[in-house]
Amino acid sequence: MFKKLQQKWKVNEWQLFVILCVFAITGTTTAWLTRLITGWVGFTDETSWIWKLLLRLGMLLIGYQLILLSVAFLLGQFRFFWNFEKKMLRRMGIKL
Repeated sequence: MFKKLQQKWKVNEWQLFVILCVFAITGTTTAWLTRLITGWVGFTDETSWIWKLLLRLGMLLIGYQLILLSVAFLLGQFRFFWNFEKKMLRRMGIKL
């Protein structure tokens, strides 16, 4: 499985390891920040699910992308992830 990713992304083993670490750190950070922000905003168990959903979608659509690029920059993989982001945005119909 990892060999296929290496070939698809055209990276060596070390770069693949760092790229997977970027994804892991970003996912964990986004989940932690979303929980922190919902608490800061004052959401409770009684808060309507639609407000929670909208906040979480916003965090995923915008926050995740920004965190991903930030973590990638810190770990030296910004170019890979910037190209990854541009490709994803093109697939969604958004042109840069």
